[in-house]
Amino acid sequence: MSVETIDKLKVEDVKSSQEAIALEDKYGAHNYHPLPAVLKKGEGVHVWDVEGKKYYDFLSAYSAVNQGHCHPRIVEAMHKQSQTISLTSRAFHNNVLGVYEKYATDYFKFDKLLPMNSGAEAVETAIKICRKWAYEEKGIPETEAQIIVFENNFHGRTTTIISFSNDEGARKNFGPYTPGFIKVPYDDAEALEKVLKEHKNIAGALIEPIQGEAGVYTPADDFIPKVKSLCNEHNVLFMADEIQTGIARTGALLAICGKCDCQGHCERQEATYSRPDVLILGKALSGGAYPVSAVLADDWAMNVIQPGQHGSTFGGNPVAAAVAMEALEVVKDEKLAQNARRLGDIFRAEMNKFIENHNIVKLVRGRGLLNAIVINDSEDSSTAWDICVELKENGLLAKPTHGNIIRFAPPLVITEDQLMDCVDIITKTLKKFEK
Repeated sequence: MSVETIDKLKVEDVKSSQEAIALEDKYGAHNYHPLPAVLKKGEGVHVWDVEGKKYYDFLSAYSAVNQGHCHPRIVEAMHKQSQTISLTSRAFHNNVLGVYEKYATDYFKFDKLLPMNSGAEAVETAIKICRKWAYEEKGIPETEAQIIVFENNFHGRTTTIISFSNDEGARKNFGPYTPGFIKVPYDDAEALEKVLKEHKNIAGALIEPIQGEAGVYTPADDFIPKVKSLCNEHNVLFMADEIQTGIARTGALLAICGKCDCQGHCERQEATYSRPDVLILGKALSGGAYPVSAVLADDWAMNVIQPGQHGSTFGGNPVAAAVAMEALEVVKDEKLAQNARRLGDIFRAEMNKFIENHNIVKLVRGRGLLNAIVINDSEDSSTAWDICVELKENGLLAKPTHGNIIRFAPPLVITEDQLMDCVDIITKTLKKFEK
């Protein structure tokens, strides 16, 4: 009887970007359309491709790498814990999870944390908590709960989540879709109030404080406080999806903090802070080192979840817990929210200077270091993609969204000198596409 051998290709055998892309194309599912950059190394705000070319990273893995690539403190925490014990499942306790839960609940000021792995898992978790609370505490008849969502939302790509998406590319041929959601226009408090008054079985409202995937659509300053107030008035859960916007990205610890001026750790300034009933975190909670997500809530909401009703084999594993704690410590110690706030203002000011004298860009918008430019072309055009390809050639990596929008989100450890270098690359590249 012969034993079939498997030809194992070594990573070091792949000598070119072309080879790496060809391997993915042949052996991987075609569920992404990446920019043709094959990255091999990352450090701080920089990444290097297989050929050794150096780039500024202006996407930060969709804001997962807020602390910079391979932050030595986060890497060390991961390395140290992985050498001790990496996974116990939740069949047993481990000596790190409770420490992490206490640290994170103190950090964000909630009673309880439910640990998961991916952002989409965390959103699904929040939906389950919301529905169960609605049936057991609010008294909505079982299976009749409705959750309000907002047009042009992006919360992930699971079956439930795409059920309330506007993105037909993400939805088509994946039905039947999950019922129980009502869509209302984003940044329209009157529309939200109308739905809350007309429907008696509303359990919660799920919202991104800034819509990242929609093109960094930033609502009016008073919109999120109004959402919070209306949710309180109608006894529905205000659920904030801060997977992309949270952990200092917008110049505050959380986007629901609004335009605060906190100089240290989050002060929860009364004039701007809109405390959610359910807070959803992911991405930068891990420092880009390991999959970590979490849902936070107070006892009155979280305690509806009992043993056997929700969980994850890897959720709350010791490595994830150690990584998350260090990732949050880095944000606080290095004052990354304050850096994002200051440099974000500079970036938008520089881009507005450019827009005054050039017609390739319609506008720049954002908060902190989560920004986007709207290209003066149709959503169906390839202009934004072509600009990103040219930016890559010039040493900066970014990615279009919605056809004519380019998102700019560098790691929050970026310095002012580095930012101005990037502004120079961006503006010089844009000039080549002037009409």
